[in-house]
Amino acid sequence: MNKGSKLPRAQHAKSLDSRKYSLWNFWVCSLAFKILLIPGYFSTDFEVHRNWLALTNKLPLKQWYVEHTSQWTLDYPPFFAYFEWLLSQFVPAKVRENGCLDLVEIGQFGMPTVVFQRITVIISEILLFVVLQIYINKSAANEKSASFVVASSIVLSPGFIIIDHIHFQYNGFLFAMLIGAIVAAKHKRYLVCAACFTTALCFKHIFLYLAPSFFAFLLRAYVLDFGNFKFKSYNDLIWLVRWPNLFKLGSVVMVIFAVCLAPFYSVMPNLLTRLFPFSRGLTHAYWAPNFWALYSFVDKVLTFVFLKVPYVHNFLSRFISPPLIPATIEQIKEKLEVYNVGTRGLVQDVYFVILPQVQPKLTFLLTLFYQVLAVIPVLFHPSFKRFVGSLTLCGFASFLFGWHVHEKAIMLVIIPFSFLVTSDRRLISPFRLLAAAGYVSLFPLLYESQNFLIKLLYSVVWAIIYFFALKQTTKVSSSVRRRVFFLDRLALFYIVMLIPMVIGVELLNALQWKYKLLQKFEFAGLVIYSIYCSIGILCSWMGLSWLYNFDEPLWQ
Repeated sequence: MNKGSKLPRAQHAKSLDSRKYSLWNFWVCSLAFKILLIPGYFSTDFEVHRNWLALTNKLPLKQWYVEHTSQWTLDYPPFFAYFEWLLSQFVPAKVRENGCLDLVEIGQFGMPTVVFQRITVIISEILLFVVLQIYINKSAANEKSASFVVASSIVLSPGFIIIDHIHFQYNGFLFAMLIGAIVAAKHKRYLVCAACFTTALCFKHIFLYLAPSFFAFLLRAYVLDFGNFKFKSYNDLIWLVRWPNLFKLGSVVMVIFAVCLAPFYSVMPNLLTRLFPFSRGLTHAYWAPNFWALYSFVDKVLTFVFLKVPYVHNFLSRFISPPLIPATIEQIKEKLEVYNVGTRGLVQDVYFVILPQVQPKLTFLLTLFYQVLAVIPVLFHPSFKRFVGSLTLCGFASFLFGWHVHEKAIMLVIIPFSFLVTSDRRLISPFRLLAAAGYVSLFPLLYESQNFLIKLLYSVVWAIIYFFALKQTTKVSSSVRRRVFFLDRLALFYIVMLIPMVIGVELLNALQWKYKLLQKFEFAGLVIYSIYCSIGILCSWMGLSWLYNFDEPLWQ
């Protein structure tokens, strides 16, 4: 065989390899499923985005963050407002007549508007498939199988199906930009990394929680030069900085922010108030499964115990004085009547009856503290694995300890962790806990009974396929250490018990309106979801934190 005949064979092998690791079939199959979901349930977020289409289309740019005809005012950064304006330019005449672009207090629309907005989500999500395909194609030959599993687990994520294609949001293409930044960091394309993350931040400000990790990584890997640095005096510190790199990095970030914010300079106070509404209270109407959910639950348990068994209050009041504990039972009853105690489904400040009140400053300090702990190791060793670990822990800190956290913010933790889990088998257990509890915690978003089988069966099938696939493609730890099999089994037991928990809550909700006794516990199902899922997410955070801080060989 001559040398020339080898080229077609090599090209053929490369073509087969690209087909093997292509996301095209996943896009086609998921597209069919998403089309079937179009006429189904959608949340108030659908009306939120319809209103944003209308106001960006009908009003001049400087009124976007001032207008308040509808209660669903624009509270995303300007790039997303530009995105809504762009979408509004493609609204067909029939959809306009249906009320899609009516700037009114309460929107009135029909199926044409529903179909149009659903299609915009599906089309925008193509960016997610493209970015993840680039991630697969650029992976080393021995990593392609694991990269393919990670990429397909993300594009088929129950989170995106539930939040975007049923509940209704645009997280698919927003997280595509975050993933683009992560992929660029892996391949040391630092300016592309900065551009992608800054753009993502200008689309959705929740990504701000991940900014400390990106800042530390880019500073250490691209700006600071410790390799050739020799410290003799403080004047030598000037040579520690790669000044051309700092200038290029700063220019990229500042130009993107300028394009985003400059047109809104005159209404900047309104914009900032919309983006950071601290008046909404510590917890959402439905407690996100984080530390504050457990804190709220403990407060409710203590309130119940003090009212039903006054002796417990009398005994504790001998050792604990006000304001750490109410002085009398009558004060507890008075607080229950006057204040919102977090079980009425209201989006407003929550008052704790027994435990100390939580201020925004405390949540900020707790979040910052745990994020600093995650960022410091990156400054010493800016490897890609260490960076993604830091990114995941920054997401964890913001979700667990942040102010007014939405349950949907769990995606800010799951997506970065997905790029880390295949690097070492010891990471599988905390990832499983996070993914299982995190995705199940989204179930209350779809409260209508016809969505029960969709969300449960889809999530169970996803978990069975990808929990097994991740284990098959994950590297076995090179360090010889005894695996804690008991903890792995305990985590598996917790995950399996999520299924009866979900079914039990669904039965409780179904029977609630038939029995007066159950009607008194209207929010019991939400509390069960929050408490059970928060335990799994907290355990995942502690497991990853232990490995991140005390298992140095894992991050080399």
